[in-house]
Amino acid sequence: MPQSPAPFVWYELMTSDAPAAEKFYKNVVGWKAQDMSQGDMKYTGLLAGDTPVAGLMTLPKEACAAGAKPGWIGYVGVDDVDATAGRVTKAGGAIHVPPTDIPNVGRFATVADPQGTAFCLFKPATEMTRPAADPAKPGIVGWHELYAVDGEKAFGFYADLFGWTKAEAMDMGAMGVYQIFAAGGAPIGGMMTKPPGVPVSFWNYYFQVDGIGPAMERLKAGGGTVINGPMEVPGGSWIVQGLDPQGAMFSLVSLQA
Repeated sequence: MPQSPAPFVWYELMTSDAPAAEKFYKNVVGWKAQDMSQGDMKYTGLLAGDTPVAGLMTLPKEACAAGAKPGWIGYVGVDDVDATAGRVTKAGGAIHVPPTDIPNVGRFATVADPQGTAFCLFKPATEMTRPAADPAKPGIVGWHELYAVDGEKAFGFYADLFGWTKAEAMDMGAMGVYQIFAAGGAPIGGMMTKPPGVPVSFWNYYFQVDGIGPAMERLKAGGGTVINGPMEVPGGSWIVQGLDPQGAMFSLVSLQA
């Protein structure tokens, strides 16, 4: 059985141009930046207020050679990275980066669910400061959305692995069921079977901003592309989905239009 429901604890952008991406997201989302480099590995932390919530780094050359593209990935906090990685493979998933220590930071692994969607497992070396949920605070990741090959099967995998539970299920007609889920408290995201036109399954992360309209204008002015929205969603929030200038997909959410 899984530990008590495991939350997302970190988010990371692997990109082809780290300085440009840092400038873009600082302007669009309102994050501050902090150097978190280790040795020769350049790493930039992104802060909501004074709390680190995400990071970015340049895609390694070998990853680019293997066809890797810029993208965001989420880290789920677990009690035992090695044991959880073993449960991923037992359930039909895969391990892309085996359990590895980051000196003075923690232990992680990059894995994929049985439908091929990548995410990371993480156990910090020391207690992590995580921002309290506050839908009005810019910079916090306010929603996690999975576009799965099979939404119902995907939920079963994550529920077994992390103890996530079903909340409201929204019938979207021809688009299928949107299953909202929780990790021991209020809902933190939703899962659905991806539309036929979406080529692969993936996790999408929603960054909170001060207002969708102004943030969307900053997104476009900074060289990003709006691919969906703005639109109001159930509950009254507003969202925009887009691509950053390097091609990584991300989304924005705000209580304000």
